[in-house]
Amino acid sequence: MTAPSALEAGRIAARERRWADAVEQLARADAAGGLAASDLELLATAAILRGDRASAVDAGERAYAAYLVDSDDRSAARWAAWLALELVEVGEFSASLSWSSRAMRVAETVGDPLVSATVRIGPSVARLASGDAAEARRTGEEILRVAERHGDRELIASASLMLGKALIALGAVEDALRVYDRAMAVVVGEDTGPFQTGDITCAAIADALMASDLRRASAWMDFLDRWCRAQPSLISFGGQRHALRAQVQLVRGDWAEAAASVEAAMAGLRAGDFRAAHGAPYSAGELQRLRGAFHAAAESYRRAAESGWDPQPGRALLLLAGGRTDQAQAEIRRALAGGDPFTRRYVLPAAVEIEVAAGDLDAARRALEELRASGDAMRTPLFDAVVAFADARVRSATGDGAAALARSREAADGFAEAGAPYDAARARVLAASVLAEAGDRDAAETEFRAAREVLLALGAEPALAEATRLLGERRRGALTEREVEVLRLVSTGLTNRGIAERLTLSEKTVARHLSNIFGKLGVASRAAATAYAYEHGLV
Repeated sequence: MTAPSALEAGRIAARERRWADAVEQLARADAAGGLAASDLELLATAAILRGDRASAVDAGERAYAAYLVDSDDRSAARWAAWLALELVEVGEFSASLSWSSRAMRVAETVGDPLVSATVRIGPSVARLASGDAAEARRTGEEILRVAERHGDRELIASASLMLGKALIALGAVEDALRVYDRAMAVVVGEDTGPFQTGDITCAAIADALMASDLRRASAWMDFLDRWCRAQPSLISFGGQRHALRAQVQLVRGDWAEAAASVEAAMAGLRAGDFRAAHGAPYSAGELQRLRGAFHAAAESYRRAAESGWDPQPGRALLLLAGGRTDQAQAEIRRALAGGDPFTRRYVLPAAVEIEVAAGDLDAARRALEELRASGDAMRTPLFDAVVAFADARVRSATGDGAAALARSREAADGFAEAGAPYDAARARVLAASVLAEAGDRDAAETEFRAAREVLLALGAEPALAEATRLLGERRRGALTEREVEVLRLVSTGLTNRGIAERLTLSEKTVARHLSNIFGKLGVASRAAATAYAYEHGLV
């Protein structure tokens, strides 16, 4: 049997979703004698899925030109619309506008309502990005009607994503997620191309997480996992997938698994999944912050910020954990000031926590009231628990102990029911603090022990430190001046060798000091010791 040509091998690889082989074989055929328009389209698709956006855009531009030469205006318009959408997603608005204009001009010569509707997707997304959500919603509804009338399921899915984004920007969160349900039904039914499948699924999961809808996020996450695993050479969406999975795992209390997901997300980013530029380092920062690796978390948030997206509320909460309350307050207020209603809803719980810590109870009450009112857009069991916990914080700070105890227990039960053990433990810590303040030490100890067991299992050292502070307890033992010096250097990330060189000691002596520090503080890791140092103002 004759071996297939590079062109045929590339086509077969694309059909089988072996994207690395598809790029290799199609590029070889292209170099040998050029590709027809449809094969250039295959090459562009394979290249974008391999994370090579430059090659994808080059092949896409040539596919568009080839379709025009072939007088296939329908395909030319459709492909120009794809280029416009891809460019707007990476922030190249001027180039996207140029391709949208081309797509519309060609679509006019076709006179097909489906083509005309398809080429409107890119400009509508750009309009949404510029803040015109009302017009984006109107256009999305129009495109969806055309897609439904003609039974174009791929266009139904794409239009539903855009419409859902517009509804979220307008505050209609529950309506948006119902629209996403429809888009995901099309995607799961395998009626969308690979690029659309990844794009729609990742966007839907991210918004479900921000809406505190763990049920939808988990179900869609399971589909994304299966879809990605079936394409071993997929790069685009791979890093983003692991970053999203890490966020679900953090809420669910699967922190060991989250650590593995974070590593995979960062590996995907390094491999070329530019869509993970924010999510991968932000997820890393969240896990590091929760476990007390504050220096590493700060670096992760810095990298996340380089993507152009503000790493909030994580960075503000990191500042709070490090005792920089004024800076945390300034950051969270800035995040709220620049956020749309959906982003504000996501950031407000942290705002309540930070404002209470800063002593601005009026600001905390305003944040709480806005958070509570945002439930009109959509409520879930997890969201209700978040509101109850925020309310308990404010009531505790204002001296309303009975209400604070009731709301903190309500929050703990709600978090437990929603499958969020870390948050449930923190709510129980607050309940323990209120009970201790009221003089009921036995009940406080019961709540504290239950919370401590969860926090220890997770390795949530900063939350453990907060718990001991709220209950008036202290780590055992007192550090010598030399041990404080060593601890400060540990908190900068130095190794034992680096500390030894800095203090002119032997590594063996540094190791002994570190062992003494761990014993006195009752911790088992450098990260935990660092968290203690920050909590007690030693750095």
